[in-house]
Amino acid sequence: MKILATALLAVSLATAAHAYCPPGLPPGVTCGERNAMLAPAGTYALDPAHTAVVAMVSHLGYSLSVFRFGKAEGTLLWDPAAQARSRLRVSVNLASIATPVPGFAEQLQGPSYLNAAANPNATFVSTAFRPAGATLGQVDGQFTLNGKSGPVTFDVDLVGAGKGFGKPRLGVEARAHIDPAAFGLSPLLGKSIELIVNCEFERKG
Repeated sequence: MKILATALLAVSLATAAHAYCPPGLPPGVTCGERNAMLAPAGTYALDPAHTAVVAMVSHLGYSLSVFRFGKAEGTLLWDPAAQARSRLRVSVNLASIATPVPGFAEQLQGPSYLNAAANPNATFVSTAFRPAGATLGQVDGQFTLNGKSGPVTFDVDLVGAGKGFGKPRLGVEARAHIDPAAFGLSPLLGKSIELIVNCEFERKG
């Protein structure tokens, strides 16, 4: 019975892993798979229509406030066979911040917080790709915000890769924590801000 239960669990997990790919897709459209080798080497551009950049900040210890940035661009130089050689540069427009609190997005853009008028973008430029398995890894880099730069490491989880719908695509979720004080931000933002990025890259050409 134990062997049977284990086998059924394995089948269930395998089925669930592919359940997100719906039937009846248009010709030439394929779903991504958790296999980085399915995204061939080349230069990839961030797809802003399938990208979410989120910052989670403590709301005075009561809850986590969630801020979303609506405009981002970036370039990924990707080599699945030699992932450590890959390079990444991403820029996020700080004035594109959104929050459900009425009027607060405008305050966050202002000089008391992000100071978007003086420093309109936050940028991340990779310095090292460190694969840690078939679907996991870390990307080290220099993060620049509010005119200040410092090292930040993102933990990266592959969501899917494949032929896409016309051009190869690669999608990941990346998470990191930054110290607001290190970037000259208001102490009202707490001691740590979690950055969560869900995004897709599409190969150029």
